[in-house]
Amino acid sequence: MTMPRFAAIVYGFSLGVTLFAPGTVLAADRPNIVWLLSEDNSKHFLEIFDSHGTPTPNIQSLGEHGLIFDHAFSNAPVCSVARTTLMTGCYAPRIGTQYHRRTVAVPLPNELQMFPFYLRQTGYYTTNKQKKDYNAIEGEDVWDESSNRASWRNRARDQPFFHMQSFAASHESSLHFSAAEMTADPTSTDPHVIHLSPRHPDTPTFRYTYARYHDRIQQIDSQIGKIVDDLASDGVLEDTFVFYFGDHGGVLPGSKGYLYETGLHVPLVVRIPEKWKDLVDNADGHRVSGYVSFIDFAPTVLNLAGIPVPRQMDGQPFLGRHVKAVEVDARDEAYGYADRFDEKYDLVRSLRKGRYKYIRSFQPFNYDALQNNYRYRMLAYEEWRRLYEAGRLNNAQRQFFEARTAEALYDLEQDPYETHNLAADPGHATTLSDLRQRLNAWMMEMPDLSLYPESELVARAFDDPTGFGQRHRGEIAELLDVANLSCQSYADARQRIGTELEHTDPWHRYWGLVVCSSFGRQAAEFADRARNLSERDPEPLVRIRAAEFLGLTGLGDPRPAMMDALAHSNDPVASALILNSVVLLRDGYPGYHWSITNQQLNPNVRQNDAVNRRLQYLSSE
Repeated sequence: MTMPRFAAIVYGFSLGVTLFAPGTVLAADRPNIVWLLSEDNSKHFLEIFDSHGTPTPNIQSLGEHGLIFDHAFSNAPVCSVARTTLMTGCYAPRIGTQYHRRTVAVPLPNELQMFPFYLRQTGYYTTNKQKKDYNAIEGEDVWDESSNRASWRNRARDQPFFHMQSFAASHESSLHFSAAEMTADPTSTDPHVIHLSPRHPDTPTFRYTYARYHDRIQQIDSQIGKIVDDLASDGVLEDTFVFYFGDHGGVLPGSKGYLYETGLHVPLVVRIPEKWKDLVDNADGHRVSGYVSFIDFAPTVLNLAGIPVPRQMDGQPFLGRHVKAVEVDARDEAYGYADRFDEKYDLVRSLRKGRYKYIRSFQPFNYDALQNNYRYRMLAYEEWRRLYEAGRLNNAQRQFFEARTAEALYDLEQDPYETHNLAADPGHATTLSDLRQRLNAWMMEMPDLSLYPESELVARAFDDPTGFGQRHRGEIAELLDVANLSCQSYADARQRIGTELEHTDPWHRYWGLVVCSSFGRQAAEFADRARNLSERDPEPLVRIRAAEFLGLTGLGDPRPAMMDALAHSNDPVASALILNSVVLLRDGYPGYHWSITNQQLNPNVRQNDAVNRRLQYLSSE
């Protein structure tokens, strides 16, 4: 008996095997799918999503013939991590793709492929125009074309296609202008009518930067309209789902690279073709209130194409057969992650649930404004820092430059720009506890690999990240438990901190010291123990965390341990983490003179991009 072709595909995917060669055109008629991505763009700059945004008539037209998603989120606030999440449907801290940009390429889990592979194997022509930027190994047979000339027009006659195209006009680099350009290149948008975030100072520089960005969004809207016109002229528009969305949030200061709504909350509009309206349980122009995030995009495309979603993916389809609008609208959670961005290290996780946003900063002393060379090429960033140093910012504007709390809770209906932290408010204790437990459960379920330093993952885990995570689930849960001591009162945590500083496992000691730094001077009783660890611990990064605690609190000189660790390090990734602490102490907690040159570091270490960026900054002043 011959198995029907589509049934064979389902059976093949259930076994994890391929039954058809690339280029096979199936008899079953299936929709085309197009993704149009504006770079570095949160929903706040489009009038269709925010009354203060700019008009985007072409994007609005897509919504009039489809769906507007009021709660769409990137899981990461930076491109390489966000794009890997899009292409895999997997949470980055689970599969080892959470660092921007990657130190090493990691394999995808359990023979998973990037989702266009599955489209191509079942007859789709897959094209990507202009940008990849993934943190994982891409694999073979993903794209028929991937270049700045890639087009669906090169496919075979009547072959279904998936086309992905990025628009860079809104990229962060578009705001790297000089003071002279502000005068020479006036904006079409009137800077005087711009609405500023309460986090930003009201200055001509910020107003010009906002207005210039509004102009860029208008450019992208025109480019989106051109693509739609091309689809219509080719006679395929009513056979094609057209997704427009931002590839993550940004890019005004304090958005890209941070887990605030301006860094994660993206615009999403999907045009529904006449031919395939039966795949969508909603009417034209409907606004979807349910929460969708980037882990859901790959499963959604596969579901629209009639392809089973691989079990290794974390997301759920939000369009296609067997997806009900009422079920999607009931979704009200989105998770976020922020780790290293170029040379700037951090470890932050977030949960948006309904009207509330919970942000967990595992190293709250790593204040948001910590130097990132690329960020500070923007004049608005430079000015913001100068105004802070001059004492000319109000409370909401200063927060970016000051140590965070381990936990933050925001009511986004009352406080959409996340300026008023409710974590210490007794009236919100129940909400705080609920979101904390949900976030911890998610991190343990993955499990979250970032409880180990990046250098440890490169050395031990990145040949098989998901396998390593499964083999070390218990250890990761223990480390999370130690890290979460900073969510307790110091009185409740102090006895356990002492125990962890004596633990035989170096990463327990490591997190015990991070917790000490989170409590600051409250943990002064551990200064002698930290001093001993900074001088004698066999693990270099434990010595660094001990020295960091002493330096942050003024209870000891961090320089001997840090300089010794740098001089003897042959690990470029560990060295980058050490230099992150050096910059943190030099800029945010002055009082120590630092003198570090290339010649003091091992040649192998100097090859690391993050190390070079830090050395460039340290030598500039």
